[in-house]
Amino acid sequence: MTLRVLVVDDQSVVRAGFAAIIDAEPDMEVVGEAGDGVTAVRLAGELAPDVVVMDVRMPELDGIAATRILTGREDAPRVLVLTTFDLDTYVFGALRAGASGFLLKDVRADELPAGIRTVASGDGILAPSATRRLIGHYAGGPAGEPQPETDAGMLGALTAQERRVLTLVASGLNNTEIAEKLDIAVGTVKSHVNALLRKLGLRDRVQATILAYDLGLARANPPGPDAPPQPHGRRDGAHGPWEEARDRSGG
Repeated sequence: MTLRVLVVDDQSVVRAGFAAIIDAEPDMEVVGEAGDGVTAVRLAGELAPDVVVMDVRMPELDGIAATRILTGREDAPRVLVLTTFDLDTYVFGALRAGASGFLLKDVRADELPAGIRTVASGDGILAPSATRRLIGHYAGGPAGEPQPETDAGMLGALTAQERRVLTLVASGLNNTEIAEKLDIAVGTVKSHVNALLRKLGLRDRVQATILAYDLGLARANPPGPDAPPQPHGRRDGAHGPWEEARDRSGG
């Protein structure tokens, strides 16, 4: 099966970089490109992509509003947000709007197709390096203070172990790491994750993470005063897809 991808970004060189990386994959095809949210919504309706790679800050209609429209449709595409974390302060809003996850724009070339495959398969993805910082800063309400109207009803459906797993999912751990933490099999973790998603009526791990913060199960761990500053732009000398496109164009 070939995954149909719509690339949305207001910078043409960025779109070119992402499109080149995606089109190089044997199981993917870029079916369209858009430079703003209005065009993205229109093209998504015309082209029926499986995944929309979505920028946040764009003219006409921003990525959050466009994501909300797209995910509200029947047979909605999956939305993967790509953002420059230190600049885009609205990513949490995009996740609430229905995005299946986000990656930083300095993502390595191999990470972008992997992220697309992840969300297309029905799972969610969050950039590990930014998960706790992002959720901690942008979750609605102080962490650790459950919302009483939803807490009892929603969490009451979970077993004690499922609540533990939900908390660890919200901290950004994958199934293998959760299995090691709880000293259980990876297959058991998968069963717990599937069960809690089903019981809570959630689509994926991203929605589970948001809910865990909303209900006070997860607490942000912001860096301490002595922690090194978060890198801005490329990580560890990584060469981002848009930079590869710029190099090819001589810009």
